[in-house]
Amino acid sequence: MKIMHLLCSSHFSGAENVVCQIIDLFSGDDRIEMIYCSPNGPIEDYLKRNGIAFYGLKKMSMREVKRAIDFIKPDLIHAHDMRASFYATRASKKVPVISHIHNNALDSRRLSLKSITYAFCSKKISHIFWVSNEAMEGYKFSNLLSKKSSVLQNIINCEKIYNLVDEDQKSYSFDLVYVGRITKIKNPHRLISICSRLVAEKEDIRIAIVGSGDMYNEIHDSATELNLLGNIEFFGFVRNPYKIIMSSKCMIMTSIYEGLPMVALEGMCLGVPLVSTPVDGLKSVIINGYNGYLSDSDDEIVKNILNILDDNALFNYLHKNQLELSQKMNNIDVYYKNILDVYVKTVGEKI
Repeated sequence: MKIMHLLCSSHFSGAENVVCQIIDLFSGDDRIEMIYCSPNGPIEDYLKRNGIAFYGLKKMSMREVKRAIDFIKPDLIHAHDMRASFYATRASKKVPVISHIHNNALDSRRLSLKSITYAFCSKKISHIFWVSNEAMEGYKFSNLLSKKSSVLQNIINCEKIYNLVDEDQKSYSFDLVYVGRITKIKNPHRLISICSRLVAEKEDIRIAIVGSGDMYNEIHDSATELNLLGNIEFFGFVRNPYKIIMSSKCMIMTSIYEGLPMVALEGMCLGVPLVSTPVDGLKSVIINGYNGYLSDSDDEIVKNILNILDDNALFNYLHKNQLELSQKMNNIDVYYKNILDVYVKTVGEKI
C-alpha cells in the first residue's frame, strides 16, 4: 500500500512532527510505503536527515497536487489539516482520502469559509482523525461527520527523545523554557509580558525561548525594550531542543488555541512540569496541581511558575507525575493499530 502524506506547510512544526513520527512508525512494515508531499522549503533538510521520501511541490495548488498524485500513484492520501484535505479531495479522482486535523482553529469553530469548505469536501473523505475531543467537538459541523470521525491523540517515542538528549554535548540550566513557533496563535506578546513579571519577582530567573516564526524579530525587540535579555536567551530554531527542555524546571505555553501540541508531550516525556493556558488538547493531559497547571489568568500563571521554582518538593511531585502520565499515554502499539486499521478499512485488498 502506498500512502501519500499531503501537507500545506514547507517548515517543520507540530503537525509535520506528527507526520514524520507516523512515517517512522511504519518504516518497519514492508507492506506499506509512505511519501511526504508538501511545498519545497526548509522541511526538506529534516526529511533528508531522517531518510524520509519526499515529493516537493512548487507551491500548494490544485495543479501541483494533481501532478504529485499522477507521479506517486498512491493507494491512499493522508491529508493533514483542513486546507490540505480540500486540495486532496478536489485533486484526486478515485484515490481515497483520509483527513487528519491537528488543531482546533478558531475559524473552524464558527460559520466561516473554512468550516463550510471543509464540510463540503468531507463528503469525499473516508475517515477523519481528530487530535483531541476538543478539536472534534469544536468543529462547527461536527454532528455531520461523527460517523466517519475518531480521536487519534498524539504520542511520543520517549526512547528516541532520550537518545537525542544524549546527542547534545552542551550544558544548560534554565528555570523556564518556551519551545514553539513565534507566531500569533502562540500569543508571544503574552509570553513576554509574563516573563517580564517573573523577572520583576525573581531577578535571577533564567528563561529559554526556543523557536522561530514571523513574529520572532518583533518579540525579540519587545524583550530588548523591557530589558529582559539578561534573563532570556533566544535560541531561534533548534533541531534538537530536548536537552534544553530537560534542563529546565518548568515549561510555559500561552497559546490562543492548540490541538495536542507535540512539545507538551515531549515535555511530559522529560518530566518537565507545564504551566499553560487552558486550551483544547492540553486540558486532557494537564491535571491542575498534579503534573502542571492550567490557567487563563496571568497572575495565576506567574504564581504557579514561581511556586514550582521555589518549592523543590512541589517540583519533584509534579516531575514524578509527569513521567508516570507520559508512560501511560504513549502506547505506540495502540497508536499504530488505530492508524493501520483505518488504512486497511479504507483501501481493503491493497494490504
